[in-house]
Amino acid sequence: MKSSKFKTQNMEDYRFTPEHLWVRKEGEVYYAGITDFAQQQLSDIVYVEVETEGQTLEKDQIFGTIEAVKTLSDLYMPLSGEIVAFNKELIRKPEQINKAPYQAWILQIKPTQPEEWDKLMSEEAYKLMTSDK
Repeated sequence: MKSSKFKTQNMEDYRFTPEHLWVRKEGEVYYAGITDFAQQQLSDIVYVEVETEGQTLEKDQIFGTIEAVKTLSDLYMPLSGEIVAFNKELIRKPEQINKAPYQAWILQIKPTQPEEWDKLMSEEAYKLMTSDK
């Protein structure tokens, strides 16, 4: 198994979902992507699709898909809010998620219910959840 990329990041600014997304708050905007654990499980990522840019979605609604060599997975909103941007660089270079999952954000969200941030998992809780998988 690959070594965790947690060690190279200041993970205090991140929160996590049970669906293996990370969320980082920067002012009024929240960035989201998939975790190192998720990219390791998926293996080589070949395509990311987000057709919901500009839409307002509720927490846990599907906002897009991510395709790896052997699987296709839905991506679920980590927080309720408007998708203000999709990282279009991932269209040309989806492998960036495998190389640097905590820099390769997939979307930017302007939250409609910012209090949902407090219900997301800490790094410690996420590591505990994934440690027996």
